[in-house]
Amino acid sequence: MNPLIDVLLLDVDGVLLDYDGARRIRHLAEALCVPALRVSHALQAGGLDAAYDSGDVDTVGYLQRLSTALDADVDAPTWVAARVVASRPCDAVIQRVLALPPTLRIGLLTNNGPMMTEVLAQLLPTLCVRARGHILCSAMLGGRKPDPAVYLRALDWVKATPRRTLFIDDLFRNVRGARLAGLHAETADDGRSLGRVFKRYGLA
Repeated sequence: MNPLIDVLLLDVDGVLLDYDGARRIRHLAEALCVPALRVSHALQAGGLDAAYDSGDVDTVGYLQRLSTALDADVDAPTWVAARVVASRPCDAVIQRVLALPPTLRIGLLTNNGPMMTEVLAQLLPTLCVRARGHILCSAMLGGRKPDPAVYLRALDWVKATPRRTLFIDDLFRNVRGARLAGLHAETADDGRSLGRVFKRYGLA
């Protein structure tokens, strides 16, 4: 017997978007006239992106620290533009999600900082409307997937219960974290695999 699902919680990168991190770095490097290796080190090796995604630094502090590390003026529009260029919507996945019954509540849960909401508004406008404001970046939840506490905080935000929520991610470690928090959770990374999950749970 299929569990009764009230809320569908979706990962972003790897499920709704194909994300090319190297392309983002190249775009930032060109826009700021800074070597790509320096950008990569500031964001990744320097741990700045992870700190932003976890909520350990806010947007103002993040942009200030990145500007200092690169000796360049990095503003929010520049950051957003690079993330948009590096991300491509997965049309087959989005079509399946938008075809679900309107009574099923939908939320997005991504390991990103608050500026990602602007990226999603540009790339996934229809889906963002369908999600009715339940666009949850990890920074606002004080941690990152796969920490089980992050999923529980996300459910508090959307007023849902674990046993009535289905979470989809392309990475099994994140699925495992969701299961530890009591959610139903499955892996999917394209329209076909997502369709199989929907059938399994009686959603399509």
